[in-house]
Amino acid sequence: MSYIPHTQQDIKEMLAAIGKNSLEELFADIPQEVRMKGEYAIPSRLSEPELVRFMQKLASQNQALDQSSSFLGAGVYEHFIPVLVDVLSSRGEFSTSYTPYQPEVSQGNLQAIFEYQTAISEITQLDISNASLYDGATALAEALLISYSHHRKKRNVFLVPANLHPEYKQVIYTYMKNLDVKVVEIPEKEGLIDHAALSSLLNDKVACVVVSMPNFYGLLEDAASVTALAHKSGALSVALVNPISLGIIAPPGSYDADIAVGEGQPLGIPLSYGGPYFGFIAAKQEFLREMPGRIAGQTVDGRGERGFVLTIQTREQHIKREKATSNICSNQALMALRGLIYLTCLGKEGFYEVAYQCLQKAHYMAKAIAEIPGYSLRYSGPFFNEFVIACPKNASLVLEKLQERGIYGGVALEKWMPERNKEILVSVTECKTHQEMMNFVNALKEM
Repeated sequence: MSYIPHTQQDIKEMLAAIGKNSLEELFADIPQEVRMKGEYAIPSRLSEPELVRFMQKLASQNQALDQSSSFLGAGVYEHFIPVLVDVLSSRGEFSTSYTPYQPEVSQGNLQAIFEYQTAISEITQLDISNASLYDGATALAEALLISYSHHRKKRNVFLVPANLHPEYKQVIYTYMKNLDVKVVEIPEKEGLIDHAALSSLLNDKVACVVVSMPNFYGLLEDAASVTALAHKSGALSVALVNPISLGIIAPPGSYDADIAVGEGQPLGIPLSYGGPYFGFIAAKQEFLREMPGRIAGQTVDGRGERGFVLTIQTREQHIKREKATSNICSNQALMALRGLIYLTCLGKEGFYEVAYQCLQKAHYMAKAIAEIPGYSLRYSGPFFNEFVIACPKNASLVLEKLQERGIYGGVALEKWMPERNKEILVSVTECKTHQEMMNFVNALKEM
């Protein structure tokens, strides 16, 4: 089958329309030295059975979670996903739909977005949520821009913790590169925000303070105190949270955070080699007009029946560019729908149970590892489902030995911090069995 849609007659007519006699004449401005010489190294065509076997062979090179034991984390986590999430989210009405610009033919999608927003507001205990964002890192960057806009750009300093995820920091610096703002890192002390250092950095130029809960090392911050310090100086408090942790840990609204953001992947999204995922953002009511993206709302139609519409669309496609709150043009609606279905399947009790098992299993395994001669917990503070272990030898070598046994033992911190080449960030979720955890521990003992 030819994948070029134009016949020779089509090409001849198009060339005539632009006054060219041949394709060579059309491409005459392209230097010969940069043109492709010879044939492309593309294999000959395959029959359907041959193609299926070829793709299966390629797929077999991937290491699936059911073929190994994974303790990887650092922002992306393995959680059990109820079958119903796949079944409902793969329905054609959702998987092939486009932006619901016409509410009269998009009530199903609009209601799904509205219910998603409601779920995010409930777990964060904040007033409003938008229709979702691209991922956790961009959601955090957008939250900083909200604080900048809220202060009418008179406060242009963002305080972010040194223990923030390194890749989130990279996204923030990229976002702010061409703005008249300054990103300042708050020093850490024993893996946590140094409150004395934070107090010394706060002034009337600070737009917001970010607190990661839990932070990159898995530790739980005193988010209430950080928020109180921010508010005392007139700055906003932005909480970056793991959504699963909210099943058991105090939500941002309870400690008066102004904005909460996070990565939605733990809510029913498979690892999928890095995406697609979705980001979530929730805030107090006063920030409604400064939220990025879209917000779906509930109303009644002319007959008094409940209906749904896109209530807020403060983006450059709909209003003057200089008045737009963000250049975010789309939400990850299909991924956000999965998050909604996941939360619905779990319910309040199930949501708590998942968080509880993550917490208990992580502490059980951390204690077992800390009892191995030569190994220890890097930090003594409270943690959720991740912790840093200090090894007696190079962390990469330890991880290689574990991988030989079918165990992905975590993430080496030297990936981002070269000087910390003997430390591993380990993640434990409800999916880990006692046998898997003991296999990990015994493998370390035998090294």
